[in-house]
Amino acid sequence: MTDTPPPRLSPDSIAIRAGRPDSGLAPTLCPSTTWVNPTLEDARRGALRPRSDRFYARYSNPTVRAFEDAMAEMEGAEAGLAFGSGMGAVATIVLALCSSGDHIVAQRQVYSGTQLFLQGVCPRFGIEVTFVDGTESGAFAAAVRPGQTMLVLAETPANPQLALVDLAELGAIAGPITVVDSTFATPIFQRPLEFGVDVVLHSATKGIAGHNDATLGVIAAELDLIHAVWSYSVLHGAVASPFDAMNGLRGLRTLPVRVRRQADTARQLALFLEASELAKSVRYPGLESHPQHELACRQMSGFGSVMAVDFAGGSDVARQFCEGVRLAKMATSLGGPETLVTCPALTTHAGLLPAELEAADITPGLVRISVGLEHPDDLLADFAQALAAS
Repeated sequence: MTDTPPPRLSPDSIAIRAGRPDSGLAPTLCPSTTWVNPTLEDARRGALRPRSDRFYARYSNPTVRAFEDAMAEMEGAEAGLAFGSGMGAVATIVLALCSSGDHIVAQRQVYSGTQLFLQGVCPRFGIEVTFVDGTESGAFAAAVRPGQTMLVLAETPANPQLALVDLAELGAIAGPITVVDSTFATPIFQRPLEFGVDVVLHSATKGIAGHNDATLGVIAAELDLIHAVWSYSVLHGAVASPFDAMNGLRGLRTLPVRVRRQADTARQLALFLEASELAKSVRYPGLESHPQHELACRQMSGFGSVMAVDFAGGSDVARQFCEGVRLAKMATSLGGPETLVTCPALTTHAGLLPAELEAADITPGLVRISVGLEHPDDLLADFAQALAAS
């Protein structure tokens, strides 16, 4: 009789089963920051063992470790590493892997916090960054400097304009470590590691935790790379709270159901907004009008809960719409149960200069919408009355 490997579970089943180190059905909260060592030799082993989860909480924690293991399984990776926020993950992986004289290639269409870190902090440490158009075929590979480029950093779909990066093309780049921020897609709709990408990164604050009550970042990759990043993360200190990790595990259990419902509603709202005379354009990967819709169909199994609408009337109409919705709320996060609207030029990307906003195609009339779990008919009615008053 030969042993056969267990069947590969679907992400829906993995989300339910992953990250359970014991027999408890609910995530186990371990708030302890430190553990008693029976001998000094045990203490020494804890201090030297990567990600020791019963030594000191900055090294790891059992609840945080359970979340990391669950996310690794969701992404099909050997290991995961959690952080206190998505930007904690970005900053740590850059500073863990890059030194003075190194080079990074990143896309222009990226979350403003990432952009400000790359163009402001990195040069202070002697790390050069080249920004490219992530939607242009071959742009990442063409900007790589053999022997100097340490990281190639992409975000797809990108915040806030939903631009896409070709994952297969990115994964084929040899030499530097490739990193993809996959926050908008979640592991349900996109798995970058399957395309040869080295590291997948999430702001788990968003769809993964999914209830606007946890601040988390996480990466997943092969074990040796996770250990290399962890060895710096202990010094950087942007570690995840066990309370937030518990909420991250709680959110993961319902992630597949939530994001599929949100994506279905998002498509209905996108079609509705696309038909409005007030909308100059609507960006949603699930629309055939999206310039990269074919690419989205190739590398995503669903199109997510976030869209962007550029109002023809500019900032005045955008402001009136955001302030006119009643069921939806005006707030800057995404991925939670409530539908949220915001003007990126005035909020999430307010730190960028006018020229930088223009380069990222973030206009004064752009509104980002994160679709929640309300009934689609109620949201359609809410958007209709807000448009009528705009």
